[in-house]
Amino acid sequence: MTAHYEKSPEAISKLNPNQYRVTQESATEPPFDNEFWDKKEAGLYVDVVSGEPLFASTTKYDSGCGWPSFTAPLVPENVVENSDATLGMVRTEVRSSHGDSHLGHVFTDGPKEEGGLRYCINSAALRFVPYQELDAQGYAEYKTLFEVAANEKRATS
Repeated sequence: MTAHYEKSPEAISKLNPNQYRVTQESATEPPFDNEFWDKKEAGLYVDVVSGEPLFASTTKYDSGCGWPSFTAPLVPENVVENSDATLGMVRTEVRSSHGDSHLGHVFTDGPKEEGGLRYCINSAALRFVPYQELDAQGYAEYKTLFEVAANEKRATS
């Protein structure tokens, strides 16, 4: 089952000022002073505007940068990468495909054993859906991801 995700005026009107600045104006929130930088709970991180699934806690890691960091997007088609030459440097901006929300940037200094990428994402661009609420919020198809990760963790312990 594929849900339909989109950006709507209604969704934009529900954003708080920080969420609006980040997602619609490509702002960056402060490091270590944002909702998800140190969250460890199992679940999905979805676009705050469209609800499209972006990242999973199974690929989240502590990069020390002060923002949520992930090694890979959950659904690669839901993430668009663009060249960003602001701030006097060239970086790769990450945006959501359906919501067109600015999410953050991707860098090549991530864990080598996980592919070497670090998706550095603003918490304000995300809504967290806990594992226990995946069914109720329409993300049931992703439950097995967490069950497989839990089984792999048990097998290596």
